Amino acid sequence: MMSISVNIPEGVLFDTKMTQSLAEAYARKAVALSYYTKNGVSLGYCAEIAGMTKTDFIKYLGENGVSIFHYDDENEFLEELNNA
Repeated sequence: MMSISVNIPEGVLFDTKMTQSLAEAYARKAVALSYYTKNGVSLGYCAEIAGMTKTDFIKYLGENGVSIFHYDDENEFLEELNNA
C-alpha cells in the first residue's frame, strides 16, 4: 500500500472544527469518492482507500448522490430490472 501526505492549514481544521483524525478520514473518503466517480476505480479498492467496508462505502456514495448502478440508457435499465 502507498501513502500520500497532504498538508492542511491548521486554520482549516479550526474553521471546520475537525480534529486531525477527522480531517484524515474526510480526505480519505474524498479521494476514494473521486477515484470511484472520475477514474472508474473499483468499489472494493475505493472502500479500502476510504477505510470503510464495501457496504458503508456504498452508503457513503448514496449520501453523496452517486449510484453504484451504471446503465447506458433506460432500455438497458429496464431490461436489467425485468431480469431481477
